[in-house]
Amino acid sequence: MVNFTILAGGYTSFVVSYLFNSDTNTLSVLNQSPTGANPSWISLHPTNKSILYAVNENSSGGLQSFLIGQNGQLSGPIDTISSGGDSPAFTTPLSTGQVAVFNYNSGDGEIVPTQAGNPLEFTSDYTPIKFNAPVSHPHMALERGSEVFVPDLGADKVWRLVEDGAPGKFRVQGQIDQPTGSGPRHIATRGNTLYTLHELASTLTQQDIPPAPNGTIGPLIANFSIVPEGLPQGAAMAAGEILLAEATPSFPAPFIYVSNRNTGVQDPRGDAIAIFSVEPQLKLLGHVFTGLDQIRGMEFGGPENEFLIASGVAGSAGTIMLKRTEGGKNLTLLTRNLEIPTRTSFVWLN
Repeated sequence: MVNFTILAGGYTSFVVSYLFNSDTNTLSVLNQSPTGANPSWISLHPTNKSILYAVNENSSGGLQSFLIGQNGQLSGPIDTISSGGDSPAFTTPLSTGQVAVFNYNSGDGEIVPTQAGNPLEFTSDYTPIKFNAPVSHPHMALERGSEVFVPDLGADKVWRLVEDGAPGKFRVQGQIDQPTGSGPRHIATRGNTLYTLHELASTLTQQDIPPAPNGTIGPLIANFSIVPEGLPQGAAMAAGEILLAEATPSFPAPFIYVSNRNTGVQDPRGDAIAIFSVEPQLKLLGHVFTGLDQIRGMEFGGPENEFLIASGVAGSAGTIMLKRTEGGKNLTLLTRNLEIPTRTSFVWLN
């Protein structure tokens, strides 16, 4: 594969389609598709690669569906529903045909069924999901078996949701407690291991997943700062995204990549991506500086996840394409596109 099409959401009223040519290492804008306001997080249907879901991260939040055409051009929105709350920061489809969306500011969310045979159309048969916490800021959803894990930055918990009798109806059956004040933002799982990226503490932790629904939680196996050295005075760090890459023929070991976000005085090197080895134990290998300002979203692509696209939510540094090198222990910058100054989430179409 030489040409890759990548969609990118952001705090605008459009989704951008990029073309990456891996022979010439060029990244160019193919088109911009109009959407509702602030499609900050976008997700691809797990089996039908012509369907895209997008949030509208507004005070009256929304969830939209789109049909993906040639060169990543979007048709639609085909359907739009309320997210049921304030500022949905994340959406993802489940293997069951339902679509999860969670509202950061109002601390609630929905897991919405789609019509049988037509995942572009949402049904109205769902109930709101609330979390029993004084402060709740759910920031992600991850399907794991019959459960949906939801890291809550405000409550310092990873909630464990299960379907309660019918699609669209979910209940909290337990939680995995996190360090007080750490602010769990995004997570990844591998086997029975939970890796949690904490926004407020700028840490990456590792722990065993306790038995459902709410087994005893042991001490953290690992707890690493992801912050690079040499930051300017006045820097204010807040972790962003976590990606886990399993081993492939070209990358014989698994690695975790996490993004830093400096919301204070900027480092001239830009924000860094921290790289961790996973086996035989979690270990920080180093940092790669990107020139970006607040990396909220980044995503792997390519046959062996050898490429990584990333952008900042602030500034004007555009979107970059990196390549995993040294067997996955490092990242090398291939190209940068400055046509669109900021982006916040990505999906690869091929």
